[in-house]
Amino acid sequence: MLGLIVKRLFQLVLLLFGISFLVFMSMHLAPGDPATIIGGPTATDSDLAAIRAELGLNQPVMLQFFDYIRGVVQGDLGYSFQNNQSVSEAIVTRFPQTLNLAVASMLVAILIGVPAGIISAIKQNSWFDVSSTTVALAGISIPNFWLGAMLILIFSVELQWLPVGGLSAPFWTIEGMKQLILPAITLGTASAAMIARMSRSAMLEVIRADYIRTARAKGVKKNTVVWVHALRNAMIPVITVIGLNFGFLLGGTIITEQVFAINGVGRLMIDAIAARDFPVVQGTVLLVATLFVVVNLLVDIIYAFVDPRISYD
Repeated sequence: MLGLIVKRLFQLVLLLFGISFLVFMSMHLAPGDPATIIGGPTATDSDLAAIRAELGLNQPVMLQFFDYIRGVVQGDLGYSFQNNQSVSEAIVTRFPQTLNLAVASMLVAILIGVPAGIISAIKQNSWFDVSSTTVALAGISIPNFWLGAMLILIFSVELQWLPVGGLSAPFWTIEGMKQLILPAITLGTASAAMIARMSRSAMLEVIRADYIRTARAKGVKKNTVVWVHALRNAMIPVITVIGLNFGFLLGGTIITEQVFAINGVGRLMIDAIAARDFPVVQGTVLLVATLFVVVNLLVDIIYAFVDPRISYD
């Protein structure tokens, strides 16, 4: 296990270096000039030159990149071009909003997807199975921005049951729960559909195994066979999907945060891209990449606890 963790951490360093290089070069090669945006339409050539010199944009691109990497190694993600705020401080301020939304969305996905997939497998080809499969396909197909807009229109504008947007409290509080119901459903619907489909496939494969038939032949109760013997062995692929989806949720809250006016990391990234704020874009992408790799490492560790047959020795 220790060897696996060390190996993954080494891969994490290489991955983050590669991602940093790609994002850095993409931002610098894309059209647009941060100095022009900062200086505004009235800035003269000398003003723009002074801004570029102050931000270090007049240096060769590779030199700028290695200066950035040197700062990252020392724990310094730089300062925003827009307001001279520390990128680390901006991320720390916004990240709790994104984490709240991602966790709430993942809970919605698990609470809907896992039971729906298991029941569909147990009652294969029944009306419930057909209905849940159809709903899962629709959940994967519906765009987040459209679903969010429709939920706001119905539950916030017409019925006035829930707030339109914003997030000012954690998801476990009453206020935070009310504010997160619509965003969590919007973001978690696609994940719930994927988890349901994977749960169904995994459970179908397991309940057809010889040891399940043997348990039934011995007279073991149906609920015990399904929820004790079959479920644990079917959870490995389900855990994989849950881990991958949670990583995607942490990095995929951009559209949902825009729709529901949540000041999270996704919205920070969008604003930074529009303003050509290189340090903020690079810092937020690094955060998302790091979280994604760490979540996948945790999933691999959980495998060994769920299935004792799995060993990393």
